[in-house]
Amino acid sequence: MFETLMTFILPIITFLPLAGMVLILLLPRRLKETIRQIAFWSSTLAFAVSVVLFLSFLPTAEMQFSFSLKDTFDVTWIELAGVPIDFKLGVDGISLLLLLLTTFLTPLAILSSWRSIKERIKEYYALFLLLEVGMIGVFLSTDLFLFYIFWEVMLIPMYFLIGIWGGERRVYAAIKFVLFTLFGSLLMLVAILFLVYGSGAGTFDIVELTNRLTLSPLATDVQLWLFIAFFLAFAIKVPLFPFHTWLPDAHVEAPTAGSVILAGVLLKMGTYGFVRFCLPMFPDASLQAMPTIMVLAIIGIIYAALVAMVQPDVKKLVAYSSVAHLGFVMIGIFSFNIQGLQGGMLQMINHGLSTGALFLIVGVLYERRHTRLIADYGGISKVMPVFATIFMIITLSSIGLPGLNGFIGEFLTMLGAFRFDWIYGVAAVIGVVLAAVYMLWMLQRMIFGKITNEENRILPDVNWREIAYLLPILVFVVWIGVYPMTFLEKMEPSLESLLKRIEEPLQNYKPDADTGIRTEEEINIPLPEEVTQADEEGES
Repeated sequence: MFETLMTFILPIITFLPLAGMVLILLLPRRLKETIRQIAFWSSTLAFAVSVVLFLSFLPTAEMQFSFSLKDTFDVTWIELAGVPIDFKLGVDGISLLLLLLTTFLTPLAILSSWRSIKERIKEYYALFLLLEVGMIGVFLSTDLFLFYIFWEVMLIPMYFLIGIWGGERRVYAAIKFVLFTLFGSLLMLVAILFLVYGSGAGTFDIVELTNRLTLSPLATDVQLWLFIAFFLAFAIKVPLFPFHTWLPDAHVEAPTAGSVILAGVLLKMGTYGFVRFCLPMFPDASLQAMPTIMVLAIIGIIYAALVAMVQPDVKKLVAYSSVAHLGFVMIGIFSFNIQGLQGGMLQMINHGLSTGALFLIVGVLYERRHTRLIADYGGISKVMPVFATIFMIITLSSIGLPGLNGFIGEFLTMLGAFRFDWIYGVAAVIGVVLAAVYMLWMLQRMIFGKITNEENRILPDVNWREIAYLLPILVFVVWIGVYPMTFLEKMEPSLESLLKRIEEPLQNYKPDADTGIRTEEEINIPLPEEVTQADEEGES
């Protein structure tokens, strides 16, 4: 029984939410509570199965628990111009934690909307479960065409979640979100078709395609054009400066659960795409684009921090903080060393937890006061002590306080940046300081000091349902901060394998003096014994 479960564990995780969606669509609208229960428990069951996957996963670089429709049932799913497209799923250290983050946040987001969504409940939860299917599929697909299908599937439910259940400017925000994402997606589709047919690769299998491109790399100019197409799709999704303008509108207008998933998971699809596709498939182009991407990431960190400082709306402040945090992830990824890659990957998880929790916290306040203006709050720690404690812990985790999850991710990212070039490391440190400024100032104005509004005196503290979806995030915030090796050891072999794929282009790369990668000899500082031995040899 267990062996059968492990054979089909990836399709089970992928389609459990789909089964819940179908069941919801078959129910009459009047069974609102039943619909909520089905949505919550189907997504919770998907998380439980993904925990089994995590515990069974071995820290190796290979794809594990692979499922192929062709190999399992001898069925060709699609054949496109003579090239078979297989329904093929797999998981490695790069996708494992992102899968776990997706299945973890979805039931919490559903629980947070238990009372706030009062209209079209059936459609809302059906779309939410379809969104989870798309997100899971993106991280598990090992066929390039299947990856693209799931990438587009995810777009549809998020458009409706923002456009129907969002704020006053929801239609504008939803259309802007779709137009930005669709533009990048179409360019990526063109690049995928050229990569498979134009370059002579002749396969959509991601693992096989990556291996072929490692052994027989494409010409640098071809790599560059393909990289640009993938880059635009992923940079818009991250979003990397200056492609970020859709994000604040989408966050502010989306319902609370939509903002949680948008920040917690959807933005990570862009950074995941860079790690999964751009670096191993187009290493020469990635190295050429690296200085530009680093500069854009740093501009995004500092710009977003400065804009966040002056935001009167707390939800928009958190939205701009996402732009800054994802800039750190990009710095880690394009540092081209194990510390930076580990920091970038872990920071994806940390951002999903901390920023997702911040949006949940904003939702708790909005349900009570129906305002997101920072000036309308103040002194609420006196009437909501439990809520204020949770708010403070999550804020401190977001700015990287030692002992909480944000610290180890930022530390590894900055270490990778300093190994890359000290200029980028210093810029990253400036971003950390600015993040502390706007986050702590926001915290001070909202929960400390005197009660500035009489309506705040009667605010009820968090209830059991709110504790139920905030407490699990706090557990992981502390867990990652205290013992990150639980998660780092799962991803390390896959990231080391990725670095080996770009090792030769990295050695042949001729950087500019002020923006290049330093060699190990330039980085390593000799130990005192080595210095003494060198002096003795020099004297002799």
